[in-house]
Amino acid sequence: MRARTAALAAVVLVGLTGCGASEVVEPAQAAPAGEGRTEYPLTLENCGQDVTVEAAPARVVSLDQNSTEILLSLGLEDRIVGTASWTDPVLDSLAEANEGVPRLADNAPTYEVLLGADPDFVTASFGRHYNTEGGVVSRDRLGETGIGSYLSPTDCDNGKSVNGGTPRTTPLTVDALYLEIRELARIFDVADRGEKLVADLKERAAAATEGVDLEGRTVMFWFADTKTPYVAGGLGAASLLATDTGMVNVLKDATDDWPAVGWESVVEADPDILVLGDLQRDRFPGDRLDDKVEFLTQDELTSTLDAVQEERFIPLHGAEMNPSIRFVDGLEKIQAWWLANKDSLNTGQPNKDQP
Repeated sequence: MRARTAALAAVVLVGLTGCGASEVVEPAQAAPAGEGRTEYPLTLENCGQDVTVEAAPARVVSLDQNSTEILLSLGLEDRIVGTASWTDPVLDSLAEANEGVPRLADNAPTYEVLLGADPDFVTASFGRHYNTEGGVVSRDRLGETGIGSYLSPTDCDNGKSVNGGTPRTTPLTVDALYLEIRELARIFDVADRGEKLVADLKERAAAATEGVDLEGRTVMFWFADTKTPYVAGGLGAASLLATDTGMVNVLKDATDDWPAVGWESVVEADPDILVLGDLQRDRFPGDRLDDKVEFLTQDELTSTLDAVQEERFIPLHGAEMNPSIRFVDGLEKIQAWWLANKDSLNTGQPNKDQP
């Protein structure tokens, strides 16, 4: 396994000041027998705000797919009264649990729709939902109506939301995701399930990166939009996938998680590999994989790229490039692509049987 991957799984949360719990979250196996249940009221420091939970929430609305899939993985489907903002189909392993969860909106719901679900708690992966302007509802307004709220630590930098408009200043680490899982598990009094989920993700990530080394080849992660493409910057979740597998993000110096760039700059960067988002939401032109490939091969500029001519494409779901439990699915797909193409990468010829 690559040394940096082992370090990633072991280090404490870096660069997310103000997002962590007010007390250290100890692994469940370290607690004496009979302990591990959440003691209420529970207070957590969450992205610059103190969140106090008097009892385990009974009616939660999750405003993002990433957050919803964590709650489903923790076995909390009977408490989810609404979900929204999906880019991809639910994980196969969670499909049955998700069947009874109401979809409030494919994208962001209105405040009125949110209130119609009668939640006692709201979670979000991205802070834009909590923006006063253009968001669903501010956290302050939720608090005034007695509804608790939580924002993923993966979207927090120095106590403010990155997706809500604050520049990220330090690279995201996977520990922010593990912290989110553990904190949500504590909020809902299922800490043991949280520890099991974290352990499973760590085990899968270690297996997915064992021996994988793309030897410094450059990569661009294209999320969406053919007109002005949104591609991964150097400090967010997609760059973790590159780092863990030995690739170098061509936009490693960009601080925005998903900056919009011009195709001229993409051609100038000339990435060796293109990771293409296969989004099922149809929100922007070229959300789906087939549309992306058609654009790349037909466009006068992008068709000149060696990566396009040699079909060095790695398709990933959008959720696999976001900070979510599906990052490990992304690692596994990159591993499969590498195994299928490592010989041709050395000769410069693409393997047409790639997954």
